[in-house]
Amino acid sequence: MDRLANTVRPYAWGSTTAIPALLGTRPTGEPQAEMWMGAHPGAPSHVDRGAGGTPLSTVIDAAPEAELGAAAVKKFGPRLPFLLKILAAGAPLSVQVHPDLSQAREGYEDEERRAVPIDAPHRNYKDANHKPELICALTPFDGLCGFRTPGDAAELLAALEVDSLKPYVDILRASPDEAALREVLTAVLTADPEEMKATVADAAAAAGRLGGAHAPYASIAHHYPGDPGVIAAMLLNYVQLQPGEALFLGAGIPHAYLNGLGVEIMANSDNVLRCGLTPKHVDVPELLRVVRFEATDPGVLRPEAAPDGEELYDTPIDEFRLSRYVRPEDAAPLTLPAGTAQILLCTAGEPAIGELALAPGRSVFVPAGERVTLSGAGTIFRATVVA
Repeated sequence: MDRLANTVRPYAWGSTTAIPALLGTRPTGEPQAEMWMGAHPGAPSHVDRGAGGTPLSTVIDAAPEAELGAAAVKKFGPRLPFLLKILAAGAPLSVQVHPDLSQAREGYEDEERRAVPIDAPHRNYKDANHKPELICALTPFDGLCGFRTPGDAAELLAALEVDSLKPYVDILRASPDEAALREVLTAVLTADPEEMKATVADAAAAAGRLGGAHAPYASIAHHYPGDPGVIAAMLLNYVQLQPGEALFLGAGIPHAYLNGLGVEIMANSDNVLRCGLTPKHVDVPELLRVVRFEATDPGVLRPEAAPDGEELYDTPIDEFRLSRYVRPEDAAPLTLPAGTAQILLCTAGEPAIGELALAPGRSVFVPAGERVTLSGAGTIFRATVVA
């Protein structure tokens, strides 16, 4: 078992206070957006096995079956297949979608064949993997997830009474079919930029006056004035999670995180196609190839009871499995399952893993063959795989 030393990423949308408050550290005044736990090459956690800080990726590369388990290596290859994060959104992230495994492989091979540099700002596919993800709220957490029905989207836009939005309203009202969503999103993302800036400004002003269901979009426009992603966001379901609730984001589902602190877990991939709310590259044709144009219920997840007090967030993929233990003061010590690698993250209280005491925001890596005992009161998230 290894205590993890983790990197905090200072993305501009990050909260300046949420992660420091969790860790009990002094804010720096700079945004602290994500704390990464895992072996992702972009910012691997470090462990100390007597030779000083060593990247977890290096430790795994040296003995993948011992660290990850033979079954996991056979199924996913010799790397940790998930990345665990604490995510702190102080401003909206980009509206984005992720490809499925087939789309990711095709896109990656195409860009490799065309010799697009891996770090090029217009490159879409950094790897050949898909990126399903799960976000679990630690505080009240706001986000966007999946398309509204065409009728619901039409009513939200119509209430703004912005003349330049009326053609979109007419398209959405004319057909209950999801093809209307494709037509409107395509029109928004390919509109004349100056005309769209004016439309967004008018829509934002109206949303601010109306408040209620329109208030989140006025806030989004405040952060991204003139961005066509503001109108794209109005096509999506607005979701408010309470602590302990979660969202699963599968392939092709447009989504964005708006505000709040949460535990996020995802397959180990960097593949993102953006719809807006970003200064980064938006590849409209490729985006339209990947997006699933279907109205969906956001599907808020609540943890399901599992043996020994474990609470599981059930998802349809195998690269990660996220659960938690919420332990009262009188909880008896518990030996955790072994067989695959796991990362254990404390988010409340002062529980212990074996003889190692934890505090909020602290985490450990447990190799596949090691059995550990959880004791004490607090909340522990457990990240592993289905192997």
